[in-house]
Amino acid sequence: MDKISKKIKVIKHLKEFIKKSNLDGYIIPKNDSYFTEYSKVNNLRKVTKFKGSAGFSLILKNSNYLFVDGRYTLQARQEAGRKFRIIEIPFTFPKDLLNIHGKNIGFNPKLFTENTLKIYFEDKVNLIPIIFNFKNKIEKKVNEIFILNKNVVGENSFSKLKKIKNYMIKNKIRYLYSSASENVNWLLNIRGKDLPNSPLVNCKLLIDVNGKIYLFVNLHKIKNLRNKLFKGINLCEENNFFKTITNLKSGTFCIDKNTCSVFEKQILSSKFKIISEIDPIYNLKSIKNKTELNNTIQAHIEDGVALTKFLYWFKFKKQSVTEKEIENKLEKLRKKSKNYLFSSFDTIAGSGKNGAIIHYKATNQTNRKIMKNDILLVDSGGQYRWGTTDVTRTTCAGKASIAIKNNFTRVLKGHIAVVTCDLKKNFNGYLIDKLARKPLKKVGLDYSHGTGHGVGFFLNVHEGPQAISKFNKVKINKGMILSNEPGYYQKNKYGIRIENLIFVDKIRNNLFFKNLTFAPIDIDLINFKMLTSKEKKYLFEYHLDVYSKISKFLTINEKKWLINLIK
Repeated sequence: MDKISKKIKVIKHLKEFIKKSNLDGYIIPKNDSYFTEYSKVNNLRKVTKFKGSAGFSLILKNSNYLFVDGRYTLQARQEAGRKFRIIEIPFTFPKDLLNIHGKNIGFNPKLFTENTLKIYFEDKVNLIPIIFNFKNKIEKKVNEIFILNKNVVGENSFSKLKKIKNYMIKNKIRYLYSSASENVNWLLNIRGKDLPNSPLVNCKLLIDVNGKIYLFVNLHKIKNLRNKLFKGINLCEENNFFKTITNLKSGTFCIDKNTCSVFEKQILSSKFKIISEIDPIYNLKSIKNKTELNNTIQAHIEDGVALTKFLYWFKFKKQSVTEKEIENKLEKLRKKSKNYLFSSFDTIAGSGKNGAIIHYKATNQTNRKIMKNDILLVDSGGQYRWGTTDVTRTTCAGKASIAIKNNFTRVLKGHIAVVTCDLKKNFNGYLIDKLARKPLKKVGLDYSHGTGHGVGFFLNVHEGPQAISKFNKVKINKGMILSNEPGYYQKNKYGIRIENLIFVDKIRNNLFFKNLTFAPIDIDLINFKMLTSKEKKYLFEYHLDVYSKISKFLTINEKKWLINLIK
């Protein structure tokens, strides 16, 4: 049975389930019960064929909806548009569809948070907790946990835990339930192999401010580490949450509104008073210490070498290549580093019209051969020992039109505006995002994604709470890592994006951004007449910095090419 037939069969079974359960519809999220961005379980893809990293579906008796953000509207129409009506969020939610008001809508309470359901539906429908069995295969392989030592992370788990307990004492919290695996991994300095692109182990943690700590995890993953983990941790099987909770004494609880499921929150609410829904680990984790930053810089130097070699190869290759060959070439170059482990997300290599699909992934059906004058957008990243990278370059081996050059230059001006901005005036992502869009908006253009996201230390390539976007007002602080990636996309024509990772440094009382990414920007796509003297100076100094960091790892011809970019 082919994939399309399987999808139709799943939808048919869902419709039968809806009818049998006296429902009017059913919601399907992308996430599993750990709410991670990347998961080996993806019911949304199974139902819709949509491969993006975010979205959800609403299946009704006589219609099907797929909700995605602006990054994925084109992709969703291509992959799911035949069977699903594509709706862009956050502009429209299910609560805005008049035909579902007052209807009975089913959902899996282990896969949704109350916060998400409130945003999607408010009180406009009757939400019915009921589980539809997707019959996902249970992975038999057990990936063991490994511990990162202090010279990698810069701080031991005892010190981190002390900060958390001080926060709990200050805020009169007896128990903290940390349901985000990334936060638990950070706190305990552990990592694993449970996800395809992030070095995480799926786990959850319960902290009693008066002493005991409970780690919920598949115990087979930890059998060789029982005596090496922080003393005082009680190891519990994943499904022992209810049993553990019932044995606790009364007290106040802090949960995470982003990852504590409806199912878990109902269990906790039946016995305890929940006084906070913000896990303090997010904020602590967002501030990288000196050791983490130094290790991340080294990872970016190695990544910059691979990307620079790739860009040189692409510029001077003698034969045409396909998008999939681009992916393979970049992966092969990264693997030359002994510290490279795996990609931090699926590589986006979109040429020509495919570049306009913001999170494009080449398939056998869409894989284009890159023509001489096509521009190529490549967004890729790696997980290294020890650091996480994410970089986008737009390049061309031939000659680009003046219209493309002008739009590339506008994106570059926005990119430079971010990294050189005054962080006293522009102290949050909301304000910085405006600077990035200004050169495009002057001529009536824009892009439908955020300008930047937080990045973890050898963790998730996307992390909060910080971001550079229209909606993020988290204060930018020293030690934060963000992406800087304005873009422009002309439907069915081309896509442009320039992305570096940047971090926040401080001298005396002045905060400022510094680049982590060391890879050249294609000067053949720049209209230098549109750049100010300040922008030209920035570009000169940036390429000089790239050369100083990575030239010793390049061939003579690669060095000559790179030094010619310093102008």
